[in-house]
Amino acid sequence: MQIKGFCKKEGVGAVFEDIYLVSGKRTPFGKLNGTLSSVSPTDLGILSSRAAIAASGIPANEIDQTIVANIGQSSADSFFLPRHISLYSGVRTEAPALLVQRICGSGIEAIGKAAEEIALGKARVVLACGTETMSRFPLVSYGMRQGFQLGKPDFIDLLWEALGDTAAVPMGHTADNLAKKYKLTRQEVDEFSKQSQDRYFQACNDGFFKDELIGVESKNNLETPGLKPRSYRTRAREIFSQDENPRKTTLEDLAKLPYIFTKEGPTTAGSACGIVDGACSVLLASKEFVSTHGLKVLGKIRGIASVGVDPYLMGIGPAPAIRLLLSQCNYSTNDINLFEINEAFSAQCLAVTRDLELDLNKVNIHGGAIAMGHPLAASGCRLVLTGFISLKKSSQRLAVASACIGGGQGVAMLIEAT
Repeated sequence: MQIKGFCKKEGVGAVFEDIYLVSGKRTPFGKLNGTLSSVSPTDLGILSSRAAIAASGIPANEIDQTIVANIGQSSADSFFLPRHISLYSGVRTEAPALLVQRICGSGIEAIGKAAEEIALGKARVVLACGTETMSRFPLVSYGMRQGFQLGKPDFIDLLWEALGDTAAVPMGHTADNLAKKYKLTRQEVDEFSKQSQDRYFQACNDGFFKDELIGVESKNNLETPGLKPRSYRTRAREIFSQDENPRKTTLEDLAKLPYIFTKEGPTTAGSACGIVDGACSVLLASKEFVSTHGLKVLGKIRGIASVGVDPYLMGIGPAPAIRLLLSQCNYSTNDINLFEINEAFSAQCLAVTRDLELDLNKVNIHGGAIAMGHPLAASGCRLVLTGFISLKKSSQRLAVASACIGGGQGVAMLIEAT
């Protein structure tokens, strides 16, 4: 049996056997209105998917399904986004494509859905992708098709709306709520923020990210025989090859920043994730396919869990998700070598580690979203891919990738290096 689903009061999920992650690649993450801001999420997804397929050793026409995560619907072809990524990546016409959306957990959800399809015998190989161009989130005016009889039309900034919550509380407020509940000080939050930046730059110096990053040419024609020509142009004049959001900082600089959500803080611009653009893609395959084709793999997808939490404490979602996941997989947090927990906010991530009593030396050892930024649907794929590469380079076995989710949810995935 390759899959065992579970439905508990605490949440839902599945445990897998012999589902392999073969390869993965991501674009660098571009800052808001930065280098990638003119590139659609479809094109970013095509770029990362083509690279992941090339790295896998699997011919694109062997892929049975494509599953894509996206939230912002920020391109003219957004209705067709997963299908266009699939076709322009060389996947055969007969292979269906699907869009999934669990907000900040969408990338992990896409990988989990891919694992489920393989475990159920509905695919041998699945392309999973998360892609987002947050810079292109539109301003919209609902109802314009009927016209306006009097007064000026109202416009809504969907990027601004995305930072709200079902509890009518801005996301940052939920982080400050957690800081209060877990008695986190401004000093602790700033130290965590600096640590994320420092670890990222150390990883860059060590060449860690070269195994997951691709270079994005300043302009390119993404032509595929038989399909409409498409092309893109970045805002750079050369190949874009490094994340754009990270910045070196000091505790003194961080201490000068004002609180941006509540009067009591402690969240500042320096302890909130960056708004960025980017894509990440991975290839999953069954044991039989891997064995038959003699493929090298990064490891196994062992399980996934999704939970709901109080929207006012949105960011704590990873804690119960990780607990549920590990209980179903018969592990404890002490058995896990590394954790990749999305850093929506420093206070949020710290609250999760405090709730689970995690050793910070095991958490986000190469930096996180405070440094790199958080391109919503792409982040989950990045967390899983970084987790696999971290295990491989440190010769360790088990890792968990997890994210909090707007509206009050959490998702976690257990991975194993082989």
